[in-house]
Amino acid sequence: MSKTAIILGATGLVGSHLLMLLLDDDRYESVKVFLRRPVGFEHPKLIQHIIEFDYSEGWKDLVTGDELFSCLGTTIKAAGSQEVQYRVDYTYQYRFAQIAAEHGVSTYVLVSSSGADPASKFFYPRIKGELDRDVRELPFQVVRIMKPSVLVGERQEKRMGESLSVVLGNFLTPLIPPLKKYRPIPASIVAQAMINAVTDKFAQKFCEYELAEVFELAQEI
Repeated sequence: MSKTAIILGATGLVGSHLLMLLLDDDRYESVKVFLRRPVGFEHPKLIQHIIEFDYSEGWKDLVTGDELFSCLGTTIKAAGSQEVQYRVDYTYQYRFAQIAAEHGVSTYVLVSSSGADPASKFFYPRIKGELDRDVRELPFQVVRIMKPSVLVGERQEKRMGESLSVVLGNFLTPLIPPLKKYRPIPASIVAQAMINAVTDKFAQKFCEYELAEVFELAQEI
Protein backbone atom coordinates (compact mmCIF):
# COMPACT_ATOMS: atom_id res chain seq x y z
CA MET A 1 0.00 0.00 0.00
CA SER A 2 1.36 3.41 -0.97
CA LYS A 3 1.77 5.82 1.91
CA THR A 4 2.17 9.54 2.47
CA ALA A 5 5.07 10.68 4.62
CA ILE A 6 5.34 14.05 6.34
CA ILE A 7 8.69 15.61 7.24
CA LEU A 8 9.50 18.44 9.62
CA GLY A 9 13.05 19.73 9.20
CA ALA A 10 13.57 18.52 5.62
CA THR A 11 16.39 21.00 4.99
CA GLY A 12 18.36 19.98 8.08
CA LEU A 13 21.19 17.51 8.42
CA VAL A 14 19.08 14.41 9.09
CA GLY A 15 15.97 15.67 7.31
CA SER A 16 17.72 16.24 3.99
CA HIS A 17 18.96 12.63 3.96
CA LEU A 18 15.55 11.39 5.04
CA LEU A 19 13.83 13.32 2.26
CA MET A 20 15.96 11.73 -0.44
CA LEU A 21 15.46 8.24 1.00
CA LEU A 22 11.68 8.64 1.16
CA LEU A 23 11.46 10.05 -2.36
CA ASP A 24 13.36 6.99 -3.58
CA ASP A 25 11.20 4.55 -1.59
CA ASP A 26 8.43 2.88 -3.62
CA ARG A 27 6.34 2.37 -0.48
CA TYR A 28 5.65 6.10 -0.40
CA GLU A 29 3.35 7.68 -2.96
CA SER A 30 4.00 11.22 -1.75
CA VAL A 31 6.23 13.10 0.66
CA LYS A 32 4.96 16.31 2.27
CA VAL A 33 7.45 18.74 3.73
CA PHE A 34 6.56 21.68 5.96
CA LEU A 35 9.23 24.36 6.07
CA ARG A 36 10.04 28.05 5.95
CA ARG A 37 11.91 27.94 2.66
CA PRO A 38 11.82 25.61 -0.39
CA VAL A 39 14.16 22.62 -0.48
CA GLY A 40 15.59 23.84 -3.80
CA PHE A 41 14.41 21.13 -6.19
CA GLU A 42 11.26 19.52 -7.55
CA HIS A 43 10.19 15.87 -7.61
CA PRO A 44 6.94 14.17 -8.74
CA LYS A 45 6.35 12.81 -5.21
CA LEU A 46 7.36 15.97 -3.35
CA ILE A 47 4.72 18.33 -1.93
CA GLN A 48 6.16 21.46 -0.34
CA HIS A 49 4.24 23.62 2.11
CA ILE A 50 5.99 26.88 2.98
CA ILE A 51 4.57 27.94 6.35
CA GLU A 52 4.96 30.13 9.40
CA PHE A 53 5.04 27.73 12.34
CA ASP A 54 3.64 30.32 14.73
CA TYR A 55 0.36 30.51 12.78
CA SER A 56 -1.02 26.98 12.74
CA GLU A 57 -4.47 28.15 11.59
CA GLY A 58 -2.97 28.73 8.17
CA TRP A 59 -1.58 25.23 7.69
CA LYS A 60 -3.08 22.75 10.13
CA ASP A 61 -5.60 21.38 7.62
CA LEU A 62 -2.69 20.37 5.36
CA VAL A 63 -1.26 17.99 7.97
CA THR A 64 -2.62 14.71 6.62
CA GLY A 65 -0.82 11.48 5.83
CA ASP A 66 0.35 8.21 7.33
CA GLU A 67 3.70 8.84 9.01
CA LEU A 68 5.24 11.96 10.53
CA PHE A 69 9.04 12.20 10.68
CA SER A 70 10.18 15.07 12.92
CA CYS A 71 13.79 16.27 12.53
CA LEU A 72 13.41 19.93 13.45
CA GLY A 73 16.02 21.53 15.65
CA THR A 74 18.41 24.41 16.15
CA THR A 75 21.26 25.56 18.40
CA ILE A 76 21.42 28.31 20.99
CA LYS A 77 23.87 30.16 18.74
CA ALA A 78 21.58 30.05 15.71
CA ALA A 79 18.46 30.75 17.76
CA GLY A 80 19.99 33.65 19.68
CA SER A 81 18.24 32.83 22.94
CA GLN A 82 16.91 29.92 24.97
CA GLU A 83 13.39 31.18 24.37
CA VAL A 84 13.72 30.89 20.59
CA GLN A 85 15.49 27.54 20.80
CA TYR A 86 12.72 26.19 23.02
CA ARG A 87 10.15 27.37 20.50
CA VAL A 88 11.87 25.50 17.65
CA ASP A 89 12.97 22.37 19.49
CA TYR A 90 9.87 21.89 21.61
CA THR A 91 6.88 24.12 20.83
CA TYR A 92 6.84 23.82 17.03
CA GLN A 93 7.44 20.08 17.06
CA TYR A 94 4.93 19.34 19.81
CA ARG A 95 2.20 21.51 18.26
CA PHE A 96 2.75 19.89 14.88
CA ALA A 97 2.61 16.42 16.43
CA GLN A 98 -0.63 17.35 18.21
CA ILE A 99 -2.23 18.41 14.95
CA ALA A 100 -0.98 15.32 13.11
CA ALA A 101 -2.43 13.02 15.77
CA GLU A 102 -5.74 14.88 15.66
CA HIS A 103 -5.84 14.43 11.88
CA GLY A 104 -5.34 10.67 12.04
CA VAL A 105 -1.63 10.36 11.27
CA SER A 106 -0.86 6.94 12.76
CA THR A 107 2.92 6.91 13.16
CA TYR A 108 5.34 9.41 14.68
CA VAL A 109 9.14 9.17 14.40
CA LEU A 110 11.24 11.76 16.24
CA VAL A 111 14.93 12.62 16.29
CA SER A 112 15.76 13.35 19.92
CA SER A 113 19.20 13.19 21.54
CA SER A 114 21.29 10.99 23.76
CA GLY A 115 20.97 12.12 27.36
CA ALA A 116 17.52 13.66 26.83
CA ASP A 117 15.93 14.02 30.26
CA PRO A 118 13.04 16.28 31.31
CA ALA A 119 14.60 16.52 34.79
CA SER A 120 18.04 17.56 33.54
CA LYS A 121 19.69 20.65 35.02
CA PHE A 122 20.94 21.51 31.55
CA PHE A 123 18.73 23.31 29.05
CA TYR A 124 19.21 21.27 25.85
CA PRO A 125 18.76 17.75 27.25
CA ARG A 126 15.84 19.03 29.32
CA ILE A 127 13.84 20.35 26.37
CA LYS A 128 14.58 17.21 24.37
CA GLY A 129 13.42 15.11 27.31
CA GLU A 130 10.26 17.16 27.70
CA LEU A 131 9.35 16.58 24.06
CA ASP A 132 10.09 12.83 24.33
CA ARG A 133 7.85 12.63 27.38
CA ASP A 134 4.98 14.63 25.99
CA VAL A 135 4.67 13.19 22.48
CA ARG A 136 4.28 9.68 23.86
CA GLU A 137 1.01 10.81 25.42
CA LEU A 138 -0.46 11.81 22.06
CA PRO A 139 -2.90 9.36 20.39
CA PHE A 140 -0.52 7.96 17.77
CA GLN A 141 -0.68 4.22 17.10
CA VAL A 142 3.13 4.06 16.88
CA VAL A 143 5.81 6.32 18.40
CA ARG A 144 9.51 5.84 17.66
CA ILE A 145 12.24 8.06 19.14
CA MET A 146 15.83 8.11 17.88
CA LYS A 147 18.43 9.15 20.47
CA PRO A 148 21.69 9.67 18.57
CA SER A 149 24.83 11.36 19.84
CA VAL A 150 26.72 14.01 17.85
CA LEU A 151 25.64 13.98 14.20
CA VAL A 152 28.19 13.79 11.40
CA GLY A 153 27.55 15.33 8.00
CA GLU A 154 27.71 18.46 5.90
CA ARG A 155 25.65 21.30 7.35
CA GLN A 156 24.79 24.57 5.70
CA GLU A 157 26.07 26.30 8.83
CA LYS A 158 29.18 25.30 10.76
CA ARG A 159 28.79 24.23 14.40
CA MET A 160 32.17 24.44 16.11
CA GLY A 161 31.01 22.61 19.23
CA GLU A 162 29.83 19.64 17.20
CA SER A 163 32.99 19.63 15.09
CA LEU A 164 35.13 19.46 18.23
CA SER A 165 32.94 16.70 19.66
CA VAL A 166 33.36 14.65 16.50
CA VAL A 167 37.15 14.98 16.57
CA LEU A 168 37.35 14.09 20.27
CA GLY A 169 34.85 11.27 19.90
CA ASN A 170 36.72 9.65 17.02
CA PHE A 171 40.01 9.96 18.92
CA LEU A 172 38.90 8.89 22.39
CA THR A 173 36.42 6.10 21.64
CA PRO A 174 39.08 3.51 20.71
CA LEU A 175 41.06 4.46 23.83
CA ILE A 176 38.15 4.50 26.28
CA PRO A 177 35.59 1.78 25.34
CA PRO A 178 32.77 3.11 27.58
CA LEU A 179 32.71 6.23 25.40
CA LYS A 180 31.48 4.10 22.51
CA LYS A 181 27.90 4.92 23.43
CA TYR A 182 28.68 8.60 22.76
CA ARG A 183 30.52 8.15 19.46
CA PRO A 184 29.49 10.36 16.51
CA ILE A 185 26.92 9.01 14.07
CA PRO A 186 26.38 9.93 10.40
CA ALA A 187 23.11 11.72 9.76
CA SER A 188 22.45 9.32 6.89
CA ILE A 189 22.43 6.42 9.37
CA VAL A 190 19.87 8.17 11.56
CA ALA A 191 17.67 8.88 8.54
CA GLN A 192 17.70 5.23 7.45
CA ALA A 193 16.99 4.09 11.00
CA MET A 194 13.95 6.38 11.13
CA ILE A 195 12.45 4.68 8.10
CA ASN A 196 13.29 1.20 9.37
CA ALA A 197 11.79 2.02 12.77
CA VAL A 198 8.34 2.28 11.20
CA THR A 199 8.34 -1.43 10.40
CA ASP A 200 10.44 -2.65 13.36
CA LYS A 201 8.65 -5.91 14.14
CA PHE A 202 10.26 -6.21 17.58
CA ALA A 203 9.15 -2.81 18.88
CA GLN A 204 6.19 -2.02 21.08
CA LYS A 205 3.79 0.85 20.41
CA PHE A 206 6.31 3.23 22.02
CA CYS A 207 10.02 2.58 21.55
CA GLU A 208 13.20 4.60 22.10
CA TYR A 209 16.43 3.71 20.29
CA GLU A 210 19.73 4.56 21.97
CA LEU A 211 22.86 5.13 19.89
CA ALA A 212 23.91 1.50 19.38
CA GLU A 213 20.32 0.55 18.53
CA VAL A 214 20.13 3.32 15.93
CA PHE A 215 23.24 1.92 14.23
CA GLU A 216 21.74 -1.59 14.29
CA LEU A 217 18.32 -0.49 13.11
CA ALA A 218 19.78 1.28 10.09
CA GLN A 219 21.22 -2.05 8.88
CA GLU A 220 17.85 -3.82 8.86
CA ILE A 221 16.02 -4.34 5.58
